Amino acid sequence: MELRQLSHFLAVARRRSFTLAAHDVNVVQSSLSASIRQLERELGATLFDRTTRRVELSPAGRALLPIARHILADARAARAEISAVQGLLRGQVALGTIQMLTWIDLPEVLARFTKAYPGVEISLLEAPVDEMIEALRSGELDLAYLACGVDELPAALTVIDSDTEPLAVAAGPGHPLAGQPGVRLADLEAEPFVEFQAGTGLQTVVDRLCHDAGLKRRIVLRTTQLELLASLVRHGLGLAVLPVGVAHQAGLTAVPIIGNTADRTVALVTRAGHDSNPAVRALLDLLRPGPAG
Repeated sequence: MELRQLSHFLAVARRRSFTLAAHDVNVVQSSLSASIRQLERELGATLFDRTTRRVELSPAGRALLPIARHILADARAARAEISAVQGLLRGQVALGTIQMLTWIDLPEVLARFTKAYPGVEISLLEAPVDEMIEALRSGELDLAYLACGVDELPAALTVIDSDTEPLAVAAGPGHPLAGQPGVRLADLEAEPFVEFQAGTGLQTVVDRLCHDAGLKRRIVLRTTQLELLASLVRHGLGLAVLPVGVAHQAGLTAVPIIGNTADRTVALVTRAGHDSNPAVRALLDLLRPGPAG
């Protein structure tokens, strides 16, 4: 077994999709499929039950999952120890992020990091919160931006920084709500909603918020892409509950929510003791907000 094969196996196990997994590990799907087939031949077992709709772990795949995580975590730990000796001439850092990260310009920060430390390899994963939490716990990720309550995190994870941002009802420019100073969620039962797939950090927050407000939403469309969701709202196909900054960036009207506390917490999280990796420490220096000037 090669580390690359195990990495591909974990990506498919996490995503339950060869297409999405190939995107995560930055290879073409045919190469990923060939890597998995080779691993299955070496182990003499089928690791995934493949259907036209979904990919699921087989019994052998479920047995391999914790072993693969352990092997890759040990490999990452070994690289971190070597990096500590070599300084930042070489190294790896794996970062996870939610789709709608507004408190930092992440591409700009990563560009500065790459320029300062060209020998350090950066990998970036965008995935549902529960998948990133598991990736942090197993050592697949060094750091991650998560949209969830900090009190909901496992004890093995440490919050480095967090921020709270307000949520609003996002409406297209021609919607009657666009001119309103505020709206109660309970008054929107007749409105269609456009939302993200269940399981994302934002969607979990929105589900809880609407439940507390007594709103049973009529969800007409779901998507995994922010640009598509914003376009659907902009064309009047439904409303959405989004962070205020995201709504404004997308050219939507952000109508304040009244009667309920409407916000979400985004936290930068790591595994306890994981900042011993010098590459992680260097990236953290750029991700942490500087002192107020």
